[in-house]
Amino acid sequence: MYRTLKPLLFQLPAETAHGAIHTLLRGVESVSTARYALERWYGVDDARLRVHTFDNAFPNPVGVAAGFDKNAHVPRSLAALGFGHLEVGGVTAERQPGNPRPRMFRLPEDRAIINRMGFNNDGADAIGARLDATPVPDVPVGVNIGKSKSTPLDEAAEDYRYTYERVADAGDYFVVNVSSPNTPGLRDLQHSDALRDILTALLDAGASPLLVKFSPDLSRDGIAAGVDLAEELGLDGIIAVNTTTKREGVKHPNRVEEGGLSGAPLRERATDTVRFVAERTDLPVVGVGGVFTAADAYEKIRAGASVVQLYTGMIYRGPSIATDINRGLLELLERDGFDSIEDAIGADL
Repeated sequence: MYRTLKPLLFQLPAETAHGAIHTLLRGVESVSTARYALERWYGVDDARLRVHTFDNAFPNPVGVAAGFDKNAHVPRSLAALGFGHLEVGGVTAERQPGNPRPRMFRLPEDRAIINRMGFNNDGADAIGARLDATPVPDVPVGVNIGKSKSTPLDEAAEDYRYTYERVADAGDYFVVNVSSPNTPGLRDLQHSDALRDILTALLDAGASPLLVKFSPDLSRDGIAAGVDLAEELGLDGIIAVNTTTKREGVKHPNRVEEGGLSGAPLRERATDTVRFVAERTDLPVVGVGGVFTAADAYEKIRAGASVVQLYTGMIYRGPSIATDINRGLLELLERDGFDSIEDAIGADL
């Protein structure tokens, strides 16, 4: 069905198409029989796919990255599509409209997306209330926390803490996002002194499990310093990576658009970062960037990722992507003689 719909969707502006898909999923969200039908169609229930990491039990290692369900409207629908976890947000303390449209661009020949959304979301009060009032899916739900655009950098720690406290009861894990390229100055917070203040504020507020998400554009020394800080403070994991401002090898004319690039051009760099982090720490790593196929996911798992996340891949591959990847992972495990995904984690280190 998606092969039929995709050409029609791709005739629409990217954000309009995204909104149309969300409308369909929101229709499913409130209808239990529809969700059950999707679960039977898309679900892959196999004990070999299960992963236990940062105090959560994942039925499979394939998750939805932050940005797809910014306002936590469709968590149960995404779980019904076979995903083993999902991350809502980024959520900010203040409600934000984001940057002016157009702010999302497809690069079909590169299998990529550029976005400069600017943390558009309903704000922590509304999203926290929605999560509290909505029955949660049977998969872990993470909450990605960003800085409000109007908040000065020197007040970022309290801004993050405010957001956490509004979503604290609903999340199974929490992610400090200091690496989006679409909020002015945000990535400056990746440097250890500012990041220490934010992480300490969240830990003091009781945030757990707590992870931090890094940019692929950060230097190796910068990533190493961030990982060392995460270990020092007792964080629960690292997410590698966010979108990139780099455009190497990208061909489509939309490459000139400002914003963060995601999708296939990021795959290799993301995997290299996963490997770099996994070689440096025993903290669990979430691998993000360029996951379209089982081979892409398996590459990151063997490089040290406990679980993986995707977003752009779903735009190009459609709603069956989690099912296809999970079935493919089972074949790859059998080929390589592993009894489970957990046995394959870090096999190439």
